[in-house]
Amino acid sequence: MKKILAAVTMAIMSLSLTACAMGGDAAAATNADGTQAAGGLGGITFWIVYIVIIGAFVYFMMIRPNKKQKKEKAELYASMAVGDSVLTTSGFYGVIIDLTDDTVIVEFGNNKNCRIPMQREAIVQVEKPDYTNTSSEQKD
Repeated sequence: MKKILAAVTMAIMSLSLTACAMGGDAAAATNADGTQAAGGLGGITFWIVYIVIIGAFVYFMMIRPNKKQKKEKAELYASMAVGDSVLTTSGFYGVIIDLTDDTVIVEFGNNKNCRIPMQREAIVQVEKPDYTNTSSEQKD
């Protein structure tokens, strides 16, 4: 992703430098007979296209992925329930004991006294418990 960003930035910068070298300043460019020369790539048209390209670049490289990440986080927080195993931003694994609007109480380890309230945003990953029957009992 960083390589693509660097390549597109370099392409836009070279396009800008090329436009300036081709006569981006149309007021200063005159022919030998005293008439004014036309702008490099259409003058104002070039700059409009240039701004549209940069706007599209910003949208697809920065805004859209951020919206997608926020949507995934909202789905993660909506799917949390009591009894789920969670991973926190600090790297601790625990089990959700209680949920409120913005706070989650997580129990860490086997010690029932180690229950810590934390914000929902501190949870990075949720794993639903496996309720399948894992008993090794077989009927004869």
